[in-house]
Amino acid sequence: MQKTVVEIEKASHVLKLLGDKTRLTIMAILKQRECCVCELLEVFDMSQPAISQHLRKLKDAGLVKEDKRGQWIYYSLNSQNELYDFIQDILQHHEC
Repeated sequence: MQKTVVEIEKASHVLKLLGDKTRLTIMAILKQRECCVCELLEVFDMSQPAISQHLRKLKDAGLVKEDKRGQWIYYSLNSQNELYDFIQDILQHHEC
């Protein structure tokens, strides 16, 4: 029973994060390919710090990972996350 409560809390946290349209769209884009913040700037009508804040929340939750290449940081979905399959199920219903 305790494990189920923990799993529900984790799933609830993911759903709360993905309840934000911007974060959900970022995740849908990252499902297709990795991106840097500068590429996401072309998609969203918001500042670089705002996009970075959304990415930081997703990274802190373990939903995305980053790969630093020179001065650029590329973001991608974290396939090692225990809720990765759950996230994939959510994303299959969202189109960019």
